[in-house]
Amino acid sequence: MVKSLKKAGRPVDHKLISDTAPAFKKTVQRGERLSLLKYVIRRILLLIPVILSVMAILFTILYFTPGDPARIALGQEVTADAIEAFRAEHGLDDPFVVQLGRYIYRAVFHADLGYSYVMKSPVSFELASRIPVTIKLAFWAVVFSTIIGIPLGIICSIRQYSLLDSITTLVTLLGVSMPTFWTGILLILAFSVHLQWLPSMGFSSVSEMVLPIVTLSGSAIAIIARITRSSMLEVIRSDYIRTARAKGQKESVVIMRHALPNAMIPILTIISMQFGMLLGGSLITEAIFSISGVGRLMLEAINMRDYPIIQGGTLFISVAFCLINLSVDILYAFIDPRIHVR
Repeated sequence: MVKSLKKAGRPVDHKLISDTAPAFKKTVQRGERLSLLKYVIRRILLLIPVILSVMAILFTILYFTPGDPARIALGQEVTADAIEAFRAEHGLDDPFVVQLGRYIYRAVFHADLGYSYVMKSPVSFELASRIPVTIKLAFWAVVFSTIIGIPLGIICSIRQYSLLDSITTLVTLLGVSMPTFWTGILLILAFSVHLQWLPSMGFSSVSEMVLPIVTLSGSAIAIIARITRSSMLEVIRSDYIRTARAKGQKESVVIMRHALPNAMIPILTIISMQFGMLLGGSLITEAIFSISGVGRLMLEAINMRDYPIIQGGTLFISVAFCLINLSVDILYAFIDPRIHVR
């Protein structure tokens, strides 16, 4: 403002500028907060058709899956009259469109995801008692993967093509390639059977949490480390990093203050994706370590063809994935100032 006034040959009132600067700054900040609020509201509104579409697709797939829910609930040795009465009671004899509309309406407005034919209880009740366990398992697995994966990727990017980088690349390839159930079985044999250091079942104490968390986070550590390495290598070659080093700044300051914040966008993206995938991947881990979570509940429901439980569990994972992506998109604007919210 001062330069423009001087170029125009007009007198500069420094007192006026100093008085109006705070008000101008507040106006800019208020506009930024308003833009962020509009962005959040728009993203939340966009989630509504996505979630409704997921519900419709899930219901359609399971509706046309072979198998009669009435026979699954009542057993094979049951009369035809009992089957017809069961179908009429639960609305299974209504047209497909009517059943779909009723399912979506009850789920959205009444949080009613149906009734488990095998467990003889509401699906919402069964999920509510198991969701905290699955979220706890996935959360600590993501935390452990991030704590190990990001520093490992940073070190490998700084020491590119070194022996440590080669060993880490080999270990990460093994981590991505090994199935979760195989990793879990090996850990149980090593630390529970032979060494007898850690329990092989449960998820209530710290010692019981170690093996499931390590098992679930194995592939996530490898993926986060690889993405961190590639993202850091791209940033380290930038001109402003070379300028920071030329100014004599310490290497730790260059890496942590200049390189890492600008490399966080792809890292944060892959961490959020891993969180959603770990929620779904907990099915095998919970089954191996006998953890009473959503994954184990869905596995039991699949074996017994309990379709309402399968619908509810899959819907929970889908909604959680959407909410995680929403949270990460909002964090982008705070982490990287180059991203403008409109």
